[in-house]
Amino acid sequence: MSDSHPIIPGSGITGASDAYNIEGRETPETRPLIPLGQRYYAEEKPRMGFFTDTTVCIGCKACEVACKEWNNVPDVIGELTGQSYDNTSSLGANTWRHVAFIEQRKPIKMQQEAGLMTPGSEEDGEFRWLMSSDVCKHCTEAPCLDVCPTGSLFRTEFGTVVVQEDICNGCGYCVPACPFGVLDRRQEDGRVWKCTLCYDRQKDGLEPACAQACPTDSIQFGPLDELREKANGRLEMLHEAGVDDARLYGANEEEYGMGAFFLLLDDPEVYGLPPDPEVVTRKFKSLWGAAAVAAGALVAGVAAAFAGGAR
Repeated sequence: MSDSHPIIPGSGITGASDAYNIEGRETPETRPLIPLGQRYYAEEKPRMGFFTDTTVCIGCKACEVACKEWNNVPDVIGELTGQSYDNTSSLGANTWRHVAFIEQRKPIKMQQEAGLMTPGSEEDGEFRWLMSSDVCKHCTEAPCLDVCPTGSLFRTEFGTVVVQEDICNGCGYCVPACPFGVLDRRQEDGRVWKCTLCYDRQKDGLEPACAQACPTDSIQFGPLDELREKANGRLEMLHEAGVDDARLYGANEEEYGMGAFFLLLDDPEVYGLPPDPEVVTRKFKSLWGAAAVAAGALVAGVAAAFAGGAR
């Protein structure tokens, strides 16, 4: 899409503080307009995404702060949730990055030898924290994109899924369609908001703000093919070190394609992730087929009734 295409107001921040040194350029006030009814960007580029290595996440929440700072996400004061140091609980319209803290009483000898955990004290015994920064998955087959009636949701040239907030009518169809509970409506205006994978930064060749701010490279950004190769190498290294619980979640494109996938040290549900996410819109064809059969039977029954009455 060329520079001559129409533009609409963007949502960049001007004059904001930049504590994490994530700017690196002037924030654009405009972005390309995707015509109504067109859900995919005309110009395709290598698909980009996130690989989150939870084994090196330290729970600093720099990603949460950088995301809010760059995208002008409202600063909602968190409450004590009773879930360790987690004060955001889940992803939502005002939380595009969520750092989970999971406290476990579990043997961690292998993790200590691999340099992943610090030894527990004699008083506490075996104890570990699992930390993970969750985000929108930017799915290969995105049900939110399929059910959006206005074209507000579209797929960018980088393969990511973005909401155009000025087109969103707040119908909320996308909210229950997402198997990860990512999408949410903002109470102030009723529209849906979520991670854009910093679409404006990508267009200028910059990595997303959360990845830029991550001090341990737990959040890695790049072409998905390269990230999957890197993740498989990291998983193999952990298994060789004796960390048998390590596993990849969402990295297999054939199962459920995710533009943001994770290396975990426990079952997905421990981190609040569905073990078997399902794309509900894949059932549309079978549902419409059954509906067509039922409608046909109804029409035939009505016709037969009229024919019998005529006699």
